[in-house]
Amino acid sequence: MLLLLGLCLGVSLGVGSQEEAQSWGHSTEQDGLRVPRQVRLLQRLKTKPLMTEFSVKSTIISRYAFTTVSCRMLNRASEDQDIEFQMQIPAAAFITNFTMLIGDKVYQGEITERAKKSGDRVKEKRNKTTEENGEKGTEIFRASAVIPSKDKAAFFLSYEELLQRRLGKYEHSISVRPQQLSGRLSVEVIILESAGIASLEVLPLHNSRQRGSGRGEDDSGPPPSTVINQNETFANIIFKPSVVQQAKIAQNGVLGDFIIRYDVNREQSIGDIQVLNGYFVHYFAPKDLPPLPKNVVFVLDSSASMVGTKLRQTKDALFTILHDLRPQDRFSIIGFSNRIKVWKDHLISVTPDSIRDGKVYIHHMSPTGGTDINGALQRAIRLLNKYVAHNDIGDRSVSLIIFLTDGKPTVGETHTLKILNNTREAARGQVCIFTIGIGNDVDFRLLEKLSLENCGLTRRVHEEEDAGSQLIGFYDEIRTPLLSDIHIDYPPSSVVQATKTLFPNYFNGSEIIIAGKLVDRKLDHLHVEVTASNSKKFVILKTDVPVGPQKAGKDVTGSPRPEGDGEGDPNHIERLWSYLTTKELLSSWLQSDDELEKERLRQRAQDLALSYRFLIPFTSMKLRGPVPRKDGLEEAHGMSAAMGPEPVVQSVRGAGTQPGPLLEKPYQPRIKISKTSVDGDPHFVVDFPLSKLTVCFNIDGQPGDILRLVSDHMDSGVTVNGELIGAPAPPNGHKKQRTYFRTITILVNKPERSYLEITPSRVILDGGDRLVLPCNQSVVVGSRGLEVAVSANANVTVTIQGSIAFVILIHLYKKPAPFQRHHLGFYIANSKGLSSNCHGLLGQFLNQDARLTEDPAGPSQNLTHLPLLQAGEGPEAVLKVKGHQVPVVWKQRKIYNGEEQIDCWFARNNAAKLIDGEYKDYLASHPFDTGMTLGRGTSREL
Repeated sequence: MLLLLGLCLGVSLGVGSQEEAQSWGHSTEQDGLRVPRQVRLLQRLKTKPLMTEFSVKSTIISRYAFTTVSCRMLNRASEDQDIEFQMQIPAAAFITNFTMLIGDKVYQGEITERAKKSGDRVKEKRNKTTEENGEKGTEIFRASAVIPSKDKAAFFLSYEELLQRRLGKYEHSISVRPQQLSGRLSVEVIILESAGIASLEVLPLHNSRQRGSGRGEDDSGPPPSTVINQNETFANIIFKPSVVQQAKIAQNGVLGDFIIRYDVNREQSIGDIQVLNGYFVHYFAPKDLPPLPKNVVFVLDSSASMVGTKLRQTKDALFTILHDLRPQDRFSIIGFSNRIKVWKDHLISVTPDSIRDGKVYIHHMSPTGGTDINGALQRAIRLLNKYVAHNDIGDRSVSLIIFLTDGKPTVGETHTLKILNNTREAARGQVCIFTIGIGNDVDFRLLEKLSLENCGLTRRVHEEEDAGSQLIGFYDEIRTPLLSDIHIDYPPSSVVQATKTLFPNYFNGSEIIIAGKLVDRKLDHLHVEVTASNSKKFVILKTDVPVGPQKAGKDVTGSPRPEGDGEGDPNHIERLWSYLTTKELLSSWLQSDDELEKERLRQRAQDLALSYRFLIPFTSMKLRGPVPRKDGLEEAHGMSAAMGPEPVVQSVRGAGTQPGPLLEKPYQPRIKISKTSVDGDPHFVVDFPLSKLTVCFNIDGQPGDILRLVSDHMDSGVTVNGELIGAPAPPNGHKKQRTYFRTITILVNKPERSYLEITPSRVILDGGDRLVLPCNQSVVVGSRGLEVAVSANANVTVTIQGSIAFVILIHLYKKPAPFQRHHLGFYIANSKGLSSNCHGLLGQFLNQDARLTEDPAGPSQNLTHLPLLQAGEGPEAVLKVKGHQVPVVWKQRKIYNGEEQIDCWFARNNAAKLIDGEYKDYLASHPFDTGMTLGRGTSREL
């Protein structure tokens, strides 16, 4: 798929003037004027737009991947310049959004209905360009624009896909081909799998089309700079090469594909069923079953166009495949050109002699003549039908055709529809056809329909690639059939709108996926019945799978699903269902020859795609705009993961640019902030307004620790965690190191699930629609009770349902000392909506009160206004809070970034006697971990 958005933008959306639009693609040289080569080189070097950032972020939740790409470019030339953004995306993915910023104009993508006539025309164009430009298994998205002199542009692309299991692994591939070295290049992948991650690997960068690029110094492991963090159910992979590291891989910026492979744990033979907000997904991948016998015919194109390397590589691959056949398998070989040449007129048992004879026959094949695709398929199907009919083993074996060609039908029947009809009538659903197309001249649409209509798969091998290795890899996916004629049934009274439930075969290492809607969201158990055939018997599996909120209702972080029955609650399982349903409708449309049926399928696919914002052949993307920027609000539509190319100056209040660690200007927050907070190294402050007491304590954590600050997931649905970053201690200090909060993560579970990740440079809001907001520009976004307000380079205010509010202060340094780090402070502005069961390092004190049992200052002394003692610490006392007797000492502490000084009673030794439990009890396993070992009913002996 090649989306020529540049043409659409220039002509119909008016990026630049009409004259500019018409001049796109014209050379800057005048016709007939010869320019010296050195001058042309200098011109290109001078005017080439600079890519300041290329970043990709993927979040995979239960095999469903959400990916966002952001690209920022700068026109350094003194004249307007053409600029192009292009991104290879997986062929199976659906684009869901595209946003473009040109200078001070914003263009927002909108998925709209495509007229049928236009759809046909675009569809043909897309097929053509895919053949010319697509990597194996990818499509290319392009967008072009004209950028004014000295101005910037930004492109933001989002797409989604369901990962398919092949050879026992899920593979997620991200194209890293920015076409030039980038000052900020990053790829981040987060994997959340509630079943548990069984294995995970990051492959070396792979680049099949661009020889000489995409090769690092060490191709035996992950690319340089890759960092992997994982636990049982969570993984975070970051690839962030420097410019030098990028240049060592590929100086042209074509680094290749960043590939992650992983698998999950499997326990039940019936499969893994997950439920969320009325939708379910069923993953079925049984193992440890005896393989079914294969009846396989290899059909090899030996026409003149296969001469040379293609035929030699194919022969070598077939030699390897023949040796892999099992003793219970049966096989034959057909070579075809304008004549059909059959090795044997019946299927042969697998023996050393038959394998040797088959290899000799293949070795003597020579390329000549045309391509009779119809005749070769008819002959192969007759061989298989004859063998099955005479041996009565149809239910206990699998009949396959592996068909390889590099061209179009030129001999015999050449009409595509007749070839498809003839094949379908002959196979009668009993023979599965797996096709491989080599090169750019192959009729890939014909091969695709042959496989779709006959329970098979299809693969494309590009001209430059090793056809032999591709053929072997494709065969490996289907070499071990375990089940045939699979039926997966659910009670009609419990399940509606389920995706396909009948499958002809199940191959080892693959997976069957079914999604649907539950009639009753409060259903406790779902009855599942699986019937299939294996090599020895008819298999029936029946069980009632728990789907209540205590088990299957949990999300991938192990947390209870949101309550409520809102029909609009977005979730990954619902989007997975819509993705899978749309794919099946498109496949059925492609197979159908009935015009009325095709129109019905087209309309259903179009309606579903419009509802879920999928770009498919029946929808189109139009860009709304241009609209002017308003305080950076348009950034909310993008996915920028970093600030602009200019250096950030110290401005923690967003109101000045002078250097230095602090600003003298008084702090005037957007909403009132309480003293209850954690900031700095980190210093905790807890305010008890009823008794007019303020208590403070320090937590000396380790870099990388994730601390639970507020844990109220079971009641209000709010969880706040903070991740520490380390720094050296100041000279002559008593500490060995400092720690600061570099990331604050907030999980909001009601009324719908939303994830917030806040750093000094960006805010990521993921609540169905993923937004990335840069912290250097002011913006306010919100929906359904959640509001996020960014005050540029100053603070982020998060308001939940109007009754909970947090303020995160942003601390930036223009020229940080070695012991300083950009960091965050967390302040609780409104805690009315948090429950009495709230816990966490700060949360456990929100609904409590405290009092001093020993008051050395006397009853008449106002404890919140003690005189300043130069020694830094004042009198000691005993604080009583939550039943704890805590020795404390009076001291002063600065909060709000040092702009207000408060008096507080300080609890020493990491607040050992003040907080419930121990420091380790407040360590989270990952940023969105909602588990809490302390809390409800928790007490501690003193």
